[in-house]
Amino acid sequence: MIKVFGKTFLLSTDNSSYLFRILPTGQAEHLHYGSKITIDKEEDALILTEKHVFEPGNAIVYDRDHKEYSLEDMRLEMSGYGKGDIREPFVEITHADGNRSCDFVYDSYEIRKNKHALTGLPSSYADTEMEELKVVFKEKDYGLKLELYYAAFEKENVITRSSRLINESEETVKVERLMSAQIAFDTSGYTLTTFNGAWAREMHRNDVKLSAGRYVNASATGTSSSRSNPFVMLSRPGCREVSGYCYGMNLIYSGNHYEAFEVGAYGKLRAVTGINPAFFDWELAPGASFDSPEAVLTYSNMGYGLLSRQMSDFVNDHIVRGKWRRKERPVLLNSWEASYFDINENKLLRLARAGKEVGIELFVMDDGWFGERNDDSSSLGDWEVNAKKLPHGLKGICDSVNALGMDFGIWVEPEMVSENSELYRAHPDWAMAVPGRYQSEGRNQKILDLTRTEVQDYIIEAMTKVFSSANISYVKWDMNRIFSDVYSSALPADRQGEVAHRYVLGLYRCMKTLTERFPEILFEGCAAGGNRFDLGILCYFPQIWASDDTDAVCRSEIQNGYSYGYPQSVYTAHVSAVPNHQTLRITPLQTRFSVASFAVLGYECNLCDMKKDDLEQIKAQITLYKSLRKTFQYGTLYRAGLSSDMADAAMEGMYYASNGVSAYGSAGYNSISWTVVSPDKKCAIGMMMQKLVQPNVQFSVYYPCGLDKETRYHFYNRALKINVREFGDLVNTIAPIHIRQDSGLHYLLSKFVKLDGETEDLEGYGNTLMEGVHLHPAYGGTGFSDQVRHYSDFGSRMYFMEAIEHEKSN
Repeated sequence: MIKVFGKTFLLSTDNSSYLFRILPTGQAEHLHYGSKITIDKEEDALILTEKHVFEPGNAIVYDRDHKEYSLEDMRLEMSGYGKGDIREPFVEITHADGNRSCDFVYDSYEIRKNKHALTGLPSSYADTEMEELKVVFKEKDYGLKLELYYAAFEKENVITRSSRLINESEETVKVERLMSAQIAFDTSGYTLTTFNGAWAREMHRNDVKLSAGRYVNASATGTSSSRSNPFVMLSRPGCREVSGYCYGMNLIYSGNHYEAFEVGAYGKLRAVTGINPAFFDWELAPGASFDSPEAVLTYSNMGYGLLSRQMSDFVNDHIVRGKWRRKERPVLLNSWEASYFDINENKLLRLARAGKEVGIELFVMDDGWFGERNDDSSSLGDWEVNAKKLPHGLKGICDSVNALGMDFGIWVEPEMVSENSELYRAHPDWAMAVPGRYQSEGRNQKILDLTRTEVQDYIIEAMTKVFSSANISYVKWDMNRIFSDVYSSALPADRQGEVAHRYVLGLYRCMKTLTERFPEILFEGCAAGGNRFDLGILCYFPQIWASDDTDAVCRSEIQNGYSYGYPQSVYTAHVSAVPNHQTLRITPLQTRFSVASFAVLGYECNLCDMKKDDLEQIKAQITLYKSLRKTFQYGTLYRAGLSSDMADAAMEGMYYASNGVSAYGSAGYNSISWTVVSPDKKCAIGMMMQKLVQPNVQFSVYYPCGLDKETRYHFYNRALKINVREFGDLVNTIAPIHIRQDSGLHYLLSKFVKLDGETEDLEGYGNTLMEGVHLHPAYGGTGFSDQVRHYSDFGSRMYFMEAIEHEKSN
């Protein structure tokens, strides 16, 4: 809902409000973003208006008529350098005369019936008509117009912002920076949470207190990057998972992003988000305009958990679109870790048949099917089938997989080119390169120059040919390197600052065209794992490969990081072989499934080489996942935490300490817990996993979250069988004869003797269960029975809660 009182603007959602007004000097003063407030008239906003009377010392006053106003000490919606505000600017421009000062003042506003379209950029959408606020500012001395756009998604408690700069003058200007959103806070002392990492260790949570100075979370890789995800959070002191005040910010953009947080000289905190101004400039000709990406903001007064659920709902309902919006995803088997480049039709079909036996629904042929692609040194760009590997072409193997009763998918990397390829030999100028300079590379490949329309056209038509050549149901779109030597021969020397952004615009054109041509295909984004995990990609591809790291222990923390800003329906996870191919760690098959099931589940292992026991386990896993798939993928996710009735900070701290979890769930945790609850709250699934066993710690409590307090539930776990070999030579404490560890007899015994794991089976109301279910004790070195949890290093448990119909408390 949008209301305007004179020159005061109020945007409201179900539980939050965003308020700003126009100052007498023409700037916009930010008044409030937080809990919902009521404003009936313009004078009501005076309560939240900052009072200024005298000219401050050693500061610049805006003009002689308003000496009480120094822009350095104002909470501003938008700002530029040159008129006294020396903090992080919203906009930077070099005018034709060389002047870099900006003085944008209020001109007008408009309430639109629908959100405007951004030029070349994706944005959020609504199924029905929704209002949008446009506030217009004009530069006092130059013919420039700046439009700020606001929209309120009421149910999800999300505010979106974007900006458009229009050159109405007769001279060309250089845009050095145009942010998407700027927010001001009265005080400092907030905690900034960012999600950082690298290849194979994405989305590790990092907390820093903002007391003074500037902190920047940004990407300069050409992608949104695994180093610094564009999703960040700000929280007031004392904020936790289920209590406290916090804000979330994200950017619908897939390139170099920038989130800066500055505490100025007067103790106020400013936050900005948008395109990274480093290595960026844009020539804006007379009559031209430039759009910033759309920023997504949300506020929670009930901790990080509510913030995450608001963001998840927003992504599911206003970012993901098309056929696959809110649609359950298939369980797939990917050939990569089973075969790498060494593939052929017979080998792939053997793997597909093994997948069919355990319940796989989608078989994916990964890298190696085209050109002379036997390693990563050649053939990218040559999207023709290798007839030696696939004598019957894509259609032949696709038809064979379809005949088994499974869908078929492929891997592509359209944005890249190998120097050893027919495409590069024909069009070396299509690769991004600095003329006359040695080019640094990654993974033996070059980046195609997507700033060029002819390159975009080639990608679109080459992929159209591939996707239409067979009944392809799924495409994994990869991008395995970051940018270097960023230069386009299609642009003059003085416009090379436009290359990174123009590349993203070219990518979006390719993605938009292909997803519109092939609306039935399930596209999955990938960029060396999570190197381009962002809302821009999700506007076209409904899911993204979260990380190339398939190790369950690593993945638990990676997926936990994603869960703060993204729903589990958009990040994919695979069960792989052990020792794991990235870490060489050995984890139980049950744990690999437990972690991967709290995402879009897949498998990436050689089922043809697996033991019968493991195949039986996988078959049971897939059957279970399918029966609960809607809840796993679209249920409400809760991270480890207490119910809202137990949100006292001291109790929460004791809970985390007793379970070996850091207070903020950051790196170094020993245990992690998730609960996912169906929308009707009739079904819930819980998962607990630990890293390392702590000696003589038998006690453990699982805290379900999100249950209906007055509904009675059946609480139970999966019946497990324990391999006797997992006890080593302790078997001799019960065996009638001596058994040497790892001997043939030991292996033979393990085939016929399985120990019963503990069984949790009870009933209770949701309000009681959420106080904590006390579990059977863990093995502590003094005995074992079917009443004791065998909870080894990297062990996990899954728990199920099903509503018992027609029973309600009084």
